[in-house]
Amino acid sequence: MSAVPFDTLRFATKLQAGGFTVEQARAAAEAFAEATSQEIATKADIAALGSMVRGDVQIMERDLKIWFGKMMAWQLTAIAGLLGIATAVVKLL
Repeated sequence: MSAVPFDTLRFATKLQAGGFTVEQARAAAEAFAEATSQEIATKADIAALGSMVRGDVQIMERDLKIWFGKMMAWQLTAIAGLLGIATAVVKLL
């Protein structure tokens, strides 16, 4: 991410020309510079983030497929076991 450059001296000078005192102009320029010094995202930053998110989604998709496969295997094992028990009970009758 990149910060937007800000000319505090030019800003303060314009405020003084508009009627601000030197102290008011200096304080306003510093406050504005601090408020706007936050970094902003560029198109490249957003594209990079999109690539990272897509990669994370693909990993989660793979992990979910593995988990569902394990659950299906467990269910088939449980059903086979229950069928074996049911068959044994029927033979006993």
